[in-house]
Amino acid sequence: METERIIAYFLCMLLVLASRSGVILPCALQDDELCEVSEAETELITEPETTEPTETEPETADETEPEPTEAETVGETEEYVEEVTEPETEPISYVVGTSSAGYPIERVDGITYVGGVLIANKSYSLPSWYNVGGLTPETEAAFSELSSAAELEGLSIYCISGFRSYQTQNSVYWNYVSADGAELADTYSARPGHSEHQTGLALDVNSLYTSFGDTAEGKWLAEHCHEYGFIIRYPADKVDITGYMYEPWHIRYVGKYIAGQIKAQGICLEEYLGITSCYE
Repeated sequence: METERIIAYFLCMLLVLASRSGVILPCALQDDELCEVSEAETELITEPETTEPTETEPETADETEPEPTEAETVGETEEYVEEVTEPETEPISYVVGTSSAGYPIERVDGITYVGGVLIANKSYSLPSWYNVGGLTPETEAAFSELSSAAELEGLSIYCISGFRSYQTQNSVYWNYVSADGAELADTYSARPGHSEHQTGLALDVNSLYTSFGDTAEGKWLAEHCHEYGFIIRYPADKVDITGYMYEPWHIRYVGKYIAGQIKAQGICLEEYLGITSCYE
């Protein structure tokens, strides 16, 4: 009996394997009586089904993007706000009076213009934040023409000191005060905010000695600088008006028309504009 059960067991196993592989067995081997094996035993002899992997198309995401969450919306708003720069405000401009020569004295964001000419002297100062970063393009171009013209005459005129920031002038001035005292320093050095160098319209050339005025370059400069829009800013005979000692090396760009008028009349910029130059 035990032998028949073992044979039936193996025959049943053959039937199961044949059915899964599609093999048709002889009818004798398909007798139901030979396959009286318990369900548990059948599970033990059967191998798990193996299925060929099938290629599935990737799921396509929904074309509509999900609504942003509140946190995402807030983040996007904050990022956008950071990129927005504040609009430039209109310059605050007002006329504070009229010069003795009839020119309007106008203040634009703390900067003084007399008859449209930017002024920095002992009476009118510049804000500490005013910084053009160098000589203005007009000044630089005009000086390039001037030095090229001088070179054609066999002369060399070059810049030794151009633009100075408020902070640089502050150091320069107080160094002079430490060396010579404030009273003497005020005759040859501007207080911070009162220097023409801060405007980007003035420069010193060649030498910081009054003897420069007697050199070939100094004489040519005094005679021809107006042709390029410059003036000798602090003439020897105008010390009491400009408030500064004679500086043959210091030239200021004012444009060809005004420079020509000042040269022709033999006056200084304060006289032309009708303004003073004295500390309060």
